[in-house]
Amino acid sequence: MPLGGVRVLVTRSPERSGALVEALKGAGALPVLLPLIDFERAPDQHALDVACDALAAGAFDWLVVSSATTVHVLMEKAAERGLRLDHLVPAGTRIAAIGPATHRLLEAGGLDVALTPAGEQSAAGLLAVWSGSGRILLPQADIAAGTLAAGLEAAGGDVTAVTAYRTVDYPAAAERRLAVRAEAAEAGPQPPSYSLLTPEAAATDIAEGRIAAVIAASPSAVRRIAALGPLAGCRLVAIGRSTADQATALGLEVAEVAAEPTPDGLVAAVAKALNPP
Repeated sequence: MPLGGVRVLVTRSPERSGALVEALKGAGALPVLLPLIDFERAPDQHALDVACDALAAGAFDWLVVSSATTVHVLMEKAAERGLRLDHLVPAGTRIAAIGPATHRLLEAGGLDVALTPAGEQSAAGLLAVWSGSGRILLPQADIAAGTLAAGLEAAGGDVTAVTAYRTVDYPAAAERRLAVRAEAAEAGPQPPSYSLLTPEAAATDIAEGRIAAVIAASPSAVRRIAALGPLAGCRLVAIGRSTADQATALGLEVAEVAAEPTPDGLVAAVAKALNPP
């Protein structure tokens, strides 16, 4: 799916963009980065610590993880206790995960994932295949909708929802920033394989037609993309349906929604957006 040297805007931070940047380059695109969102530790660390201690003690039948960022939080909490992630989560606690990146990180931490959505990688997708019960720990972002918690409770679960992290404008405050493990494509001493833009430069490049497509990887990113100004001829590609719905609600035209929320899925969506049938 050649992309012919077109510039594609990626709105993730560098350490979260390695695989997508490499996939875009592999398809012939020129990725440019504009980090729009970042993540900070939850303000109420006591509530999160209580939940993690209960998790380690085997108090929950299920751990439901809806984002890769939540896995990073759990890794940090495990490290604070001198534990590996697979020791923070007991063997008897089953794990449900939304999204391939979340699934991959959990498995890299030594955990088995018992349940993932069969199709749409979202709260609705997980609830469509959910048949669990008992006590459920649901660590989420501060801005997470109540859909997943309400759905799990409606299915008979006893849900403990706790704020795992805050979503903020990039960059997060250094003293509160949630550390994440850089993707493999960004590891090592090699120079970065992308250009890093400021919001002002990105807005100018979009207005003057120098960026062919922008990738939105979350509803939070879409809200900040909208603040850049009109997209003109720049094609908006969404990672999933909830991101696309947020864009539509803001009056942005969605050119394509990725069939899968993966680097290859996003590159395929960019190719379709720029080369419609």
